[in-house]
Amino acid sequence: MIEYSLEKARKYEEEQEKKIPGGDRPVFHFTPRVGWTNDPNGFSYYGGKYHLFYQYNPYDVVWNSMHWGHAVSSDLLRWEYLPAALAPDREYDSFGCFSGSAVETDSGEHLLMYTGVRKDEQGREFQVQCVATGDGENYSKYSCNPVIDVESLPEGFDPANFRDPKIWRTEDGGYRCIAAAKDSAGLGVLLLFSSEDGFKWKYEGIPVRNDGSFGRMWECPDFFFLDGKAVILVSPQDMRPRGNEFFNGNGTLCRIGTFCEEEKRFIPEADQAIDVGIDFYAPQTLLAPDGRRIMIAWMQNWDTCSSLGYTPHDWFGQMCIPRELFIREGRLYQRPVKEFEALRGEKAAYKNVIVGGKGQNSAVRESAIRLEGIAGRCADIELELYPAEGKEPCHVFEMSFAEDQTHRSVLRYRPFENLLETDRRESGSRRGHLQQRSCKVADRGGRISLRIILDRYSAEVFVNGGEQVMTTAILTDQTATGISFSAIGCAAMDIVKYDIKQA
Repeated sequence: MIEYSLEKARKYEEEQEKKIPGGDRPVFHFTPRVGWTNDPNGFSYYGGKYHLFYQYNPYDVVWNSMHWGHAVSSDLLRWEYLPAALAPDREYDSFGCFSGSAVETDSGEHLLMYTGVRKDEQGREFQVQCVATGDGENYSKYSCNPVIDVESLPEGFDPANFRDPKIWRTEDGGYRCIAAAKDSAGLGVLLLFSSEDGFKWKYEGIPVRNDGSFGRMWECPDFFFLDGKAVILVSPQDMRPRGNEFFNGNGTLCRIGTFCEEEKRFIPEADQAIDVGIDFYAPQTLLAPDGRRIMIAWMQNWDTCSSLGYTPHDWFGQMCIPRELFIREGRLYQRPVKEFEALRGEKAAYKNVIVGGKGQNSAVRESAIRLEGIAGRCADIELELYPAEGKEPCHVFEMSFAEDQTHRSVLRYRPFENLLETDRRESGSRRGHLQQRSCKVADRGGRISLRIILDRYSAEVFVNGGEQVMTTAILTDQTATGISFSAIGCAAMDIVKYDIKQA
C-alpha cells in the first residue's frame, strides 16, 4: 500500500519549516526545507530562474521515502523554497523517487526525468526511468511511465541498479540521457538513450564502462562538453585509494576525453577526483544562460553521515557552493560562482605576515598568532603562503578556524611534502573515523595559493586557482569563531578576508 502523497509532503514541510530558526542554517549554502537531503536533482535553468530539486525525506533527518524537494534562485546562493515536486505515490515509484535531472521542452514545459523504484512481493527491487512535466512549481507524472523500463537493459544487467538519468538537449532539438547501471560482473557502466520528444526513448549503447579501476557501481552520472573536451562525472561506490585521491570509499570521478558520435563512444584521456576533501558526492551540472558550466553537489558523504555523531537541527545535509567549471592543461578546475562576490562585506587585509619562528623542535601551536579583523564563521578568505625571506624554512603551516578553547578545525600545509590537509578531529565530532584528508599539491617551491570559503557548518578550500578543491562539513558550535595561524619554521603570508553579508 502506498503511504506517501505529494499533498501530505507539502502540508508537512510548510508546517515544520516554521519551527526551524534561520540562525540554525548556513548563510549561503543550501539546506533542505525540513528533514533529510542527499543528491541534488534537476539542477537547471527554467523560466528565468535556477531550479534545484533534491533527494528529500521531509519526515526525518535520515534517508527514507525519497521525494523531490524543490527551490529556486536568481543568484544560485539565496534560495526560495517551493512545494515538494515529487512523492513516491505510484506503483512504479512506490519505494522512492530517486535521482534525476531536468530540461525544457519545445512547448515550454519543465521536464523532470527521474528513477522510480519499486519492490515486488519477494522484496526484489526494480529501478526504472520516469518523467514528469510542469510549469516550474507543479508537476504531473506522465501517464505512460516508466519511459525506460528494465526490459531496455542489456542482457545480464541488474534491474536493482539502473538509475540517475542525466538528460540534455542536442543541437538538432532532440533529447539524450545517460543512466548508470551495473553489469553481470558487478561493475558500473553508463547507458546512452535518445529520444525525439523526451517521452519515447531508444537504447543507443554503452559509451563508457568501468573496467574495475574505479570502484564498483557508478552513480549520478553527468555528461557535457567543456572547452573543447567531452567530460563525464560519476560517483563510484567502493573506490580503493589511489595516491592521495579516492579515500572516501564513495567518491567522485571526472573523466576528460573525446566523444565519437558515430560509435557513441567516449574515449578517456585523463582522470581525476573532483573533490579531495571529506564531504562531496553526487555532483550535477547545468549550462547557465551566459554559457558557464556550473556544478553543485551534496556536501556530505555516505561514509560520514554518522561520523559527526549527531545533528542538532531539524534538517540534515547541505549542498556545496555552486562552482564554475573550466579545463586548463587537461585538468578540471573549479571556482565559486561569480555571483558569490556580491555577498562580500567588510574587508581585512595584511601583507607579508611572518608566522612561526619557534624552531623545528617546537610544537606548531606555540607560534599561534591572531590578526585583528580575521575571525568569524562566515568568510571568503584569500591566502597566499610563501617562504619568509632570510628565515628558517617552513616545515608545517596551520590555519585553525571555528576555534575556541576546546574546538578547532585545521587546514595544514607541509611544503617539503607538497601536502595540504584538512583535519576536523577537534571540531566536536563524536566519531573518530574519516576526520582527516590530504591532498598532493603542485611543487611551487613552498608557495601555495588558497581560497577558503567558510560558512557556519563547512569549509571549502580552492587550491592554486581551483586546480584542486577540498570540502569538509563541521558541526562545531557557532560561538567558536576564532581563526589563528601557526607554523614550525617560518612562513610568510598575504591574506585578505571578506565578511559575508547576511541574506
